Amino acid sequence: MRIFVAGHRGMVGGAITRQLRARDIAVITRTRAELDLTNQAEVAAFFAAERPDAVILAAAKVGGIHANNTYPADFIYENLMIECNVIHQAFRAGVQRLLQLGSSCIYPRAVPQPMREDALLTGVLEATNEPYAVAKIAGIKLCESYNRQYGTDYRSVMPTNLYGPGDNFHPENSHVLPALIRRFHEAAGAGIDEVVIWGSGTPRREFLHVDDMAEASLFVFDLPVEVYRAETQPMLSHVNVGSGTDVSILELAQIVAKVTGFAGRITTDPTRPDGTMRKLMDVSRLANMGWRARIDLEPGIADTYRWFLDNQSALRAA
Repeated sequence: MRIFVAGHRGMVGGAITRQLRARDIAVITRTRAELDLTNQAEVAAFFAAERPDAVILAAAKVGGIHANNTYPADFIYENLMIECNVIHQAFRAGVQRLLQLGSSCIYPRAVPQPMREDALLTGVLEATNEPYAVAKIAGIKLCESYNRQYGTDYRSVMPTNLYGPGDNFHPENSHVLPALIRRFHEAAGAGIDEVVIWGSGTPRREFLHVDDMAEASLFVFDLPVEVYRAETQPMLSHVNVGSGTDVSILELAQIVAKVTGFAGRITTDPTRPDGTMRKLMDVSRLANMGWRARIDLEPGIADTYRWFLDNQSALRAA
């Protein structure tokens, strides 16, 4: 089997690629310079030439609250184009198996916790990332619609907040956990005695190590059709992937401070946006299929921090 991993240089795509190669599976990859996934003609030519046996769509434009608020048009346009081009051209090339990775932000802002798959499209989305969420919902419905009309086996997994080696540690455009790792590391190194975190510190978030996400993705991808369909519905087929536990942002900051060696004060800034107050995934569907997360949060953060320390020069250059 030859599998095209779209987004192999990203954190999740990279972890999936490593695990596939460890299984001696042939992986097809292209850098952004080699293949612009938002360009329909380029994607069509790629699939016509390569004819992969299967596709894992891990490519996406991603970012935290600040990035989503600042670049909403970029987030909805680029993600919609990537999904439409890759899924449609995969179908045209005869690809029967595809796995698309989405996000927990697909669920409404005011939704019962933990969030079940059937909460999709039951309410208003969180305003700070609505454009990105709409694009990710469209990806799910694209997969389901091709399955209904053409009998393909296109599946979707919806991860919670991910972290780990290969994360984006940009000071403004990163997600909360890598942003905290960088800030606390720099504060500890500079001898600063206080770090201020955005918001009230009370919102609760769930985190999953990227190696767990890669393992779960391939688990769902490899499930026999009869097992997958027994736990899903044709137009409610996506699968939540998470750890099943959450922490407050303040508790998260305290863990990061411990891992990075920061011994000063941690204070909150309630004038900054909190976002959704709680986002915890109901992972019972995936558990019923036979998979659970293995990597606990503190050792996972420690692993991520070691990667950050080992790659500081490259991160500065980026």
